[in-house]
Amino acid sequence: MNWSSLPPLSALRAFAAYAQTGSVAQAGAALNVTHAAVSQQMRALETHLGLSLLDRSARSLSLTPEGEILARALLDGFGQLIQTVEALTGADAGRPLHVACTPSFAANWLMPRLAGFRALCPDVELMINPDPRLTDPAPGGVDVALRYGTGPWKGLDSRLLMRAPLVVVGAPSLFQSGLPQTPRDLVTVPWLQELGQNETSRWLETRGIVGQRLASVTHVPGNLMIDGVRSGQGIAIATRIAVAEDLRAGRLLALFEDAGDAGYHIVTAPGVTRPALRDFIRWLRREAAENQGDDT
Repeated sequence: MNWSSLPPLSALRAFAAYAQTGSVAQAGAALNVTHAAVSQQMRALETHLGLSLLDRSARSLSLTPEGEILARALLDGFGQLIQTVEALTGADAGRPLHVACTPSFAANWLMPRLAGFRALCPDVELMINPDPRLTDPAPGGVDVALRYGTGPWKGLDSRLLMRAPLVVVGAPSLFQSGLPQTPRDLVTVPWLQELGQNETSRWLETRGIVGQRLASVTHVPGNLMIDGVRSGQGIAIATRIAVAEDLRAGRLLALFEDAGDAGYHIVTAPGVTRPALRDFIRWLRREAAENQGDDT
């Protein structure tokens, strides 16, 4: 690495602050310097690189294509640096541990076990964010995502927590006249699907059922989907982990089941993890290992 070719850190910080705030004045306030100092540093950076990073032809400044490339690299780099420093120094120790997962995973696996983590780490404040949308961990934001799939995810660190085959489930009351013999038999049965997901259509398409109109599809929050299935309002696709107790008790029937490699993964941003996150990940892995046989 040729360190001598790097511009002064002060110039890079000024440019990164401008790129983040979109304002020379706000960049100066963020760095506790005058806006004139920020402008001077950015001009010095352009001179050092021999590139135009800012388009000054209009009334307001904007980034050139080269400026946008450098801005993305700097914001990623400084974000990683801040995260590492905070993790090493404990500067963010008081910030709640932010955990992202789907509503169904939160309701059916995480929350019933969470008292065990609180007993081990009573000083760690948790913030559980149940959302079907994918949320990437990032410095100062989500600390860890519990994500379903096969992984890996670009730019993120991931490790398998536990395998979790998908299963189509329904209440016995829906099938008093007989169980479905093929996936195509399910198009006449009402379906329930977690908000923000399209597991139903994907599952049917992998079985050659494309363009077939279903009897009905009702979209509900994940934590309510299984309740609706239990009461006979329709069938749904879930992970076996989420419905293991219902299957054992006979409240639900497993109509079809996949045998793929998908499962839940612990997904974090690259870099040093703060102590609270390390404790939480250690507890997750131990909990998954101890309960592995209970979810089959």
